[in-house]
Amino acid sequence: MSRVYLTREGYEKLRKELEYLKTVKRREISKAIEYARSLGDLKENAEYQAAKEAQALNEKKIHQLEQKLANAEIIDDMDIAKDEVRIGAKVKLLDLDTQEVEEYTFVSPEEADPSRGLISVYSPIGKALLGHKKDDILEIKVPAGVLKYKILDITRYL
Repeated sequence: MSRVYLTREGYEKLRKELEYLKTVKRREISKAIEYARSLGDLKENAEYQAAKEAQALNEKKIHQLEQKLANAEIIDDMDIAKDEVRIGAKVKLLDLDTQEVEEYTFVSPEEADPSRGLISVYSPIGKALLGHKKDDILEIKVPAGVLKYKILDITRYL
């Protein structure tokens, strides 16, 4: 598995999720399996099948999180250029059509949350802005059409 770049906050969030899945969620699923077994015939027991499926999905998610955390590199420890858009950059953009100013922070896909302004570096906007500098003007093709931006400022998120 390749490197997974995370902020310290993102790393802690994944670590807490992993802990929850390994402790609380495993116990809940175990109790559901135990209850379903008490109902009798396991071959035609829908509750048992559902609980076993939930167990398999939980174990898969645990494995995925363990892999991500094992391959994680905290981006605040990295020496990343501060004058161009890179992972961990906070970018202030001027929408040239609406004249509205927007701010985005560029993060890994694991941390992306557009409602909080956290944009994946692999999103259409993220890919288009990577490597650009202050005062660059770009046209970005997105599913909704073409966005025209001017980069007003770039700061480090961390």
